[in-house]
Parts: sequence; C-alpha cells; structure tokens
Amino acid sequence: MLTAELIVDSHFPSQPALSPDGKWVAYQVSTITKGVPEIWLAAVDGSEKPRKLTEGSSPQWSTDALYFLKDGRVCSRDEELFAWQSEISGFLPLHDRIVFIAEDETPAPAVWVWSESLRPARLRSFDPRTGEIRTLVEDHVVARRPDDKALAVVTWPTPELDPGGLEPRLSVLDLETGVRRDLGQVAVEATSPVWWQDEAGWHIAYLGTPELVGGWAVFDVSVETGEHRNLTEESTCPVKLAQVDSGAPLVLVADGLDTALHRLGSGEVSFWRGQADALASNGEIVVTVLSTAYRPKDVHCGPLGGTLTRVSDTAPEFSGLSLGSQERLSYKASDGLELDGLLVLPPGKTRADGPFSLVTVAHGGPYDRYADGFRLGWFPSAQWLALAGHAVFLPNPRGGQGHGHEFAASVAGRVGLEEWSDLETGIDLLIAEGVADPERLGIAGWSHGGFMAAWVVGQTDRFKAALMGAGICDWGMLAATGELGPLETGHGGSTGWEGTGPHRHDQLSPISFASKVETPVLIVHGAEDTNVPLSQAEFFHRALRHFGVEHDLVVYPGEGHRISGREHQLDLLRRTREWFARLL
Repeated sequence: MLTAELIVDSHFPSQPALSPDGKWVAYQVSTITKGVPEIWLAAVDGSEKPRKLTEGSSPQWSTDALYFLKDGRVCSRDEELFAWQSEISGFLPLHDRIVFIAEDETPAPAVWVWSESLRPARLRSFDPRTGEIRTLVEDHVVARRPDDKALAVVTWPTPELDPGGLEPRLSVLDLETGVRRDLGQVAVEATSPVWWQDEAGWHIAYLGTPELVGGWAVFDVSVETGEHRNLTEESTCPVKLAQVDSGAPLVLVADGLDTALHRLGSGEVSFWRGQADALASNGEIVVTVLSTAYRPKDVHCGPLGGTLTRVSDTAPEFSGLSLGSQERLSYKASDGLELDGLLVLPPGKTRADGPFSLVTVAHGGPYDRYADGFRLGWFPSAQWLALAGHAVFLPNPRGGQGHGHEFAASVAGRVGLEEWSDLETGIDLLIAEGVADPERLGIAGWSHGGFMAAWVVGQTDRFKAALMGAGICDWGMLAATGELGPLETGHGGSTGWEGTGPHRHDQLSPISFASKVETPVLIVHGAEDTNVPLSQAEFFHRALRHFGVEHDLVVYPGEGHRISGREHQLDLLRRTREWFARLL
C-alpha cells in the first residue's frame, strides 16, 4: 500500500559518471528527505547487480580511481585526500592534480555586514605529490579540457545570485603556464561548460538564458576567435550538456512530454519516452537517469543512438503497487495554441467511472514541465492525490519547457494571464468529457505553481479548495527580496521603485485580488526560504484574514524553498490530502 512514509523514505539516483573504459557507471543515491547520500556502482551492460560502494556524493572518475565528496571533503576509497576547513562544493580530478571549488578557510564574520559578508568560492588546486594547495581564481563552475591542459571557468562578479549570476564571465585557464584568458561576458545563469574541438580549434559550449524570461539555450564560444554564438533552434529546449571524448557535445532536450538526445549542430540522436534529467557519455556509451509513467527514476545505459538498458533498481518498493492510470493529454488553448499535459485517475478507475473531484496541480518555474514520468514525490503529487480518490490534472501551460523559446518567453510581464486561460481550457475539456465534477474542483502548486493557485482563486470562484505552496503573492516584493530580482521583474513586469505607479506587477500579483477570494486556501511555506521569502505567505495570510476568507497558514521551521525534513514532508502530504478530502 502506498503510504506517506513510503514516499519520503524512497531513494532516487542522480549524477551518473561513466568510467574511462566505458564499462562502469558510478552514481549517487539519495533519499527524498536529503539524508546521507551513497555512491553506487553498476555495470554498463547490466551484467552485474549494482552495489553500494560507500557513503558520499558527486562521483567523478580519473584515469585510475573514483573520487567523491563526503562531508564536504574530496575522498577516494573512503580516505580524505587533503584538509580544507570550509565545505567543498565541486571538484574535478585531473591526471596530475585535483581542482576544487570552496570558500576561504577563514570563518564568517560574527556581525553580518553586507559588503563584508560576501564570501566568494574560489577555484583551487591540490597537488597530491607535494600536498600543496594553491588558489587559482574566483569561480562558479569549471570544466576540464580532454587533454587536462586547460580549464573553462565561469566566474561571477559577486558571490550573490543577483547580480553575480546575471553577469557571469567565461575564461580559459592554462594549467601549464597559469595564464588566464578572458573570453568575455556570457549569458545569464551560464552553467554546464563543456569542451569540444573541430577543424577551427577548441570551443566551449554552455547552457545559459538569452533573456531574463524564456528558458535555456546552448551557447558556443570559439577559444581561438572569442566569437559567441547561440546554437539553439527556436523549437528546442536544452536541459543538459555532456562533454564527449571527441566531436561535438551531446544535448539533453525537453521535447513535449518526453526527452530527446541531440548532437550539438547535428540534430536528434535518440528519443526516449518519459523524463530524463541527467546525462553522461564518452561519445559511444550514453548514461541517463530516466523515469516513466509507472517506473521511478533509474540509471539507464546504452550505445549512442541505440536501446537503453536499465542497470539500477533504486526504489523496488514501488513495484507492484496499485497506481492510478496516467494518460497523455493534447488539446488546444483558446487561441488555438497546441498544449499538452497529463491526467491521473484514482487506482483501478477509468474515465467511465467519472465524474471525479479534480485537483489541478500547476508546475513550478514557470520554466518547468510535467513530462510523462513517475509523478510521485514529497510535494502532494498526482499519484498521492489520486490514491485519495481524486482525478489529477497536470497541465503544461505556456511559459514552460518542452515547446521552444517563444512558448517559454510568452509569459514575460504577463504571468498568470494566458497561463490561467490554458489551465481553464483543459479543466473545461475534462468537465465536458465527464471526467471532472464542476462542483468539486481544487487547485494546487508549489513555487510558481503556488503563485498560480493564489492567482486563480482571485480570478474565479469555481474552485472549492486551494493549496499555495511557497508561492508568490506580490511580484514587486519578490523582485526586492528574492534571490534573483531582475528575473522576477521579467515575470512581473516592474519592481515598484520605478516611481509612484501604476505598476505592471500590481496587475499581476495575487495580493491585488485578495478581496475577491472566496476559495479556502491552505498556505504552506518554509521559514528560511530565500528564493520566495516567507513574507509572501504572511502577506497573503494577512490579506485573507482581513477579508474573512477561510484559510490556514503552515510554516515549517528551518526549511527553505524545498521542504527537506522527514516529519515536515509527512505532515505536508497528510495535511494536503486531508484539506482536499474535506473540501472536495
């Protein structure tokens, strides 16, 4: 039987790393509650049962050994390689050294002063022959050239996401001479740099955001000429890059409800049904983490362009459980735009057993999506709500992943508008088809999905229950207090400091419509959330209290934007199911 405990205690794989000989894949196994992670090893051909190696995270191969992080230290064979007094956030083993990213060892000041409390992470080098540690440059992410003679380094001008992540720069560090060459400013939130080579010389490709709103693209920088190019077609949505031993890198692409694998500049290599969200390859073997409608995430391996083989069984406890049927939806928006989504029915039920109470769960982002993967997790997800007897609608409105740049960028300065229309069109279709009971509709979401829940109940009274999880109620306040103010301004359209107004963000903020809310709202939030600060929940709570709207405010101590504590996750799952059961 599916229980809340089974969900929060389950395991999932991530960060696969392919061995230099292409025979083994090491990967991290974690719990949903972010317990102690483990390193596991599996044969690429599936010939041997996967086995646990040790506790740790972020496995990386060198030519002769497997390295990993444990308690913030770089280790091999459970031995700490060197001492460093602040946590190491990333590392790369090279043939003659280990480079790692960490803050300075000096303790943080006791009194917080903004200009003095910014602690940049720096790229450092450890020489195992001498034990010497040298600081190289300030750093955010790094990639090694295949010959280990140079590094691609993405740096931020400040340690803060704003403006650091908005104004990153790319450089090449020659490891033989120590000379660093600046290649200029790169796209917003630049990440995942990879090297590749053609007849013109070395290139560095990376993922970045060409605009403040609109999703990722693959950019290419010629090391020889310094030319920057956007290589992403308007219709594709890249999500991961993988450096290979020779030739152009591989690109993982969100493709509607599924996932595709492309070769940069050459198009599609493979198409996989479901959701893949990790990628490693040597150019001949591909490793990914894939989930499908009735199978949770597992590590899959196979030849490039060939059939994948599942080589792990990370959550066997879910096999044999009675799950709700998961159906792909395709429909047109009110303006004719093609949309997709998923419908999950209660276990053992079909459409003919309807109409059901319907809970619509809006996804986060907004640059995210519902792929046709395993829809079960710590946030009240589709299978959990379906177990309680509800039909669950998982829509992919405009603004999200999987349908190209224009689709994603269309919500800039317009959040909630066409998004709500897209949701409502899907809900009306399910009512017309006899799946949903129009008198028993609920709405839920986390982060941007929480914004959508708060927004929708101010636009209509057709919902009988709502869940606003870590949601936004005031875009101007989020631009001032969130981690990425300019990006939030791109969504909401203004900040509030442009003048006395009227301000665009006021027209798009749920708080402006609080007087119209009649739907009971469950507001849940992490007390230490820095992405969407707790003040967003408190503001909406006070407004609903002022207008006499039934609601609950639940704050989880010590939690950030993602709820990680086991007891808090259990409470959230049970509380949400009880909320919708009572009101629907």
